[in-house]
Amino acid sequence: MAGITLAQAQTLLDAAVTAYQAALLSQEYSTGNRSMKRAELASLSADVEKWSRIVNKLDRGGIRVQGATPT
Repeated sequence: MAGITLAQAQTLLDAAVTAYQAALLSQEYSTGNRSMKRAELASLSADVEKWSRIVNKLDRGGIRVQGATPT
C-alpha cells in the first residue's frame, strides 16, 4: 500500500486480530427481540492475513518494485 507506515499497518493488524478473536468468542447473540451477528470469520481471517503480509513486508524494509525503470 502506498503511503502506509509500519506503525499504521501494525495498528490495523492488531484491530483485525481483535475483531477475529471477538467473533470466535461470540458469533451471534440476542437480547430481547434484538439480535446481533458479528462479521464472517472468513472475511476477518482474510483481513488478518492481508495485514500480516503487509506488516511483514514493511518490517523487512518496504515493498520492492522489480523490473521498473526510474524516470
